Amino acid sequence: QVQLVESGGGLVQAGGSLRLSCAPSESIFSFNIMGWYRQAPGKQRELVATIKSVNSTDYADSVKGRFTISRDNAKNTMFLQMNSLKPEDTAVYYCNVKKRWFTYWGQGTQVTVSS
Repeated sequence: QVQLVESGGGLVQAGGSLRLSCAPSESIFSFNIMGWYRQAPGKQRELVATIKSVNSTDYADSVKGRFTISRDNAKNTMFLQMNSLKPEDTAVYYCNVKKRWFTYWGQGTQVTVSS
């Protein structure tokens, strides 16, 4: 069982920045793909960004140019740098990893962007 510990959420004004972190309980090299999802109240969970073992990245259209996903192998941590935040980015953000045919989720961290 993989444990994922998220941190970095909070309250920020529109136009501000936050950086989310996700620290897994085992080496990030063991995962096929890592990513961030988010779920706003009354909406379905949606993909925000992914990063694969070869460091290829992908983003939802709504965050392209504003968010950056990365990983620090030495710190065994994945990050989501969020800039130019908008009120519509308000959601619970979840860390997600896939290892072979298993999928693991973090507990979620709240991001609230005020207008």
